[in-house]
Amino acid sequence: MFILIRALTYWTLFIGFVLIAVPAQVLEASGLARPEEIGPQQVAGLLVLAAGAVLNIACVLTFVTVGKGTPFPLDPPRRLVDRGPYAIIRNPMFAGAALALSGAALYYGSWWLLGYVGFFFTVTHLLVVTYEEPTLRQTFGDDYAEYRAHVGRWWPGGV
Repeated sequence: MFILIRALTYWTLFIGFVLIAVPAQVLEASGLARPEEIGPQQVAGLLVLAAGAVLNIACVLTFVTVGKGTPFPLDPPRRLVDRGPYAIIRNPMFAGAALALSGAALYYGSWWLLGYVGFFFTVTHLLVVTYEEPTLRQTFGDDYAEYRAHVGRWWPGGV
């Protein structure tokens, strides 16, 4: 239970900053307001945003139940997380966040917010390549190498 509380705390801080506070600032700076009417574009945006949120929740629960740790780098999983969403792609939490941000960009019709999605994806890709993957390779050795050979980083399939 304590692992779940730690994971949810990290997730809440991540969501609060990366997916709410920064996008709110981007929207405010761009001068966009909440749409007055909910049309097909807003409904589609909400569906995409919800899909990203559900994926993120599934990732956190998988980290807790399979990895016995959290997504926070200072409190990493004790076991290789290779089930659930992680059996499809190696970075589903970041992909889910980008999906949720893309849904918000669609909802608001904001090119600025879509630009933030690109920035977010670039930063997370660099984090994954320069820190996360070498750390996982060092921590989990051959198990991670086998996992990496069969599960794609951002898209289903190998490498």
